Amino acid sequence: MSFEGLRVAVTGAGRDTGRLLALAFAERGAHVYVSARNPGAAERTAEWIRRHGPGTAEPLVCDLARPDSVRAFAATLADRTDHLDVLVNNGAGYVHGDDLGDVEDEAIIATIGGAATGTVLLTKHLLPLLRASVRPDIVNLISTCGEVGHRRSNAHPAFYAAKHAQAGFAEIISHRLRAEGIRVISLFPPDFVQDGPREATGELTARSVVECVLFAVGQPPDCFIREFRFEQVRSPRS
Repeated sequence: MSFEGLRVAVTGAGRDTGRLLALAFAERGAHVYVSARNPGAAERTAEWIRRHGPGTAEPLVCDLARPDSVRAFAATLADRTDHLDVLVNNGAGYVHGDDLGDVEDEAIIATIGGAATGTVLLTKHLLPLLRASVRPDIVNLISTCGEVGHRRSNAHPAFYAAKHAQAGFAEIISHRLRAEGIRVISLFPPDFVQDGPREATGELTARSVVECVLFAVGQPPDCFIREFRFEQVRSPRS
């Protein structure tokens, strides 16, 4: 599967799944706008792409929990390109905790603000560039924490709140942007591991999540895959 020439923006691309997504698109020929809160992390991902190709990369800073940073990132992209083919809304802070009091107020604000408000604002400000593409895709890495009735994650309630907000946003913009030919693809993976054997009885891996994204983006324009839902590995007590 080749994405040669595509212009792709990936948030949270400085580490873990976001980094894998950026590398995977670049390995297939895309030009990737590598976004991360930490400029050093964004630069390291972009440098790997520059060294290994065949795609290209530009590192950029975007702190999704800060609206001014989101707007600045979107403005920088508008200065550097006249269109954007794929926006991958991957960036989100994860916090553990069973009880609301397990984390400080600032962490709750950052978690919900980054994943929920940040995703909405970034999508809003990049829509003009996506509308200028001949094959625009918006990909949302949500979580089973955004599914109604899901209770199996050890994530803090604030993370659940953020992911439910993302899911609701993805649902409505998928409906409203469909007529324009803009695909909105959302993934709801359970808690997953970065590395693993990738066996049917094992936990979902980041590589498998990335390959789902690549598959969906690689489909022809008439194929609107709206969501990926995953079965979660059953624990002995479940």
